[in-house]
Amino acid sequence: MYYIAKFFVRLFFRIMYNLHYEGRDNIPRGEEVIYASNHRSNADPPLVGAGAVGKHAFMAKEELFRKKLFAWLIRTLGAFPVSRGKGDMAVIDTAVDRLRSGRSLMIFPEGTRSKDGRVGKGHAGAALIAAKADRRIVPVGIVFGEKLKFRTRVNVRYGKPIDPKDYVEPADEPNPRQLVKLKNRYMADIKELVEGAEEKVKEEKDNA
Repeated sequence: MYYIAKFFVRLFFRIMYNLHYEGRDNIPRGEEVIYASNHRSNADPPLVGAGAVGKHAFMAKEELFRKKLFAWLIRTLGAFPVSRGKGDMAVIDTAVDRLRSGRSLMIFPEGTRSKDGRVGKGHAGAALIAAKADRRIVPVGIVFGEKLKFRTRVNVRYGKPIDPKDYVEPADEPNPRQLVKLKNRYMADIKELVEGAEEKVKEEKDNA
């Protein structure tokens, strides 16, 4: 059922948008990873997932699960509910469990959507999950215009994977300073991916 739902979601986005994927060869095969992406719209999880490999899981705000049909769809696609302000460590544990059960994880470290497309400072949740689950982080950059509408050009770029062990020493409770260093690395990579895509689109417009 997961792959059937993923097929139709991918088809829908191919019809709806002028969709371009780059760097898919950077995605490791045969292992679960954490996709850490900038956040532009509610469509970000399926946009990232449509170009990725394997099965995925992602966090979704609890309110999205109130409508039964939509809740069924996003659960089928791997979503699990997050209650804002409640049990942050429980969310971390759930995310680690999803990774260890064979699903890659999508995270949007900024925590909220960017209205102007700029990449924010981000949070270290992805770093903590990566350290606890011992899974690599694949930075992702999503770029489109001011609004996501019919036939909007959408660029999704996957960067080179980051090994948490290069930044965080193994421990039951990872060092907070080391987690911040890892967070700074993937946020810098996300920003570079976004800016690179913006420059490429600008060059193509200038040469058209």
